[in-house]
Amino acid sequence: MNIRTTIFQAMLYLIVGALATVVEWGTFYILNAKLCVYYMLATALSFIASTFANWIFGRIILFRNSSQSKIKELAKIYTVSIAGLLMNLLLMYLFIEKLNFWEMYSKIFATGIVFVWNFLIRKLLIYKI
Repeated sequence: MNIRTTIFQAMLYLIVGALATVVEWGTFYILNAKLCVYYMLATALSFIASTFANWIFGRIILFRNSSQSKIKELAKIYTVSIAGLLMNLLLMYLFIEKLNFWEMYSKIFATGIVFVWNFLIRKLLIYKI
């Protein structure tokens, strides 16, 4: 594994993640604030939308050479993303409840950890690049 290539790929994945975050926050805002959808349902639906957007943006920007079926690829992406969501929730609980960190710092730390985990899982296991 070439470290320069991995750093470049991580930077591209950061762009992918930022775009998917815009989709997630935008979807949540529209569902919750404009359409009055219950926040838990809005959270779940915006998670589904952002995971799909992450896959699309990832295919366009970074993981272009995937030869596996799109259904199989999406199943892997959602599995990784659900695991990432659970990891994020666990980290938030640990940082806030057990370590008494401020919520925003906890969110930043958890997001960073899950970002690295998601990138490495996609790079090494899903796309094998």
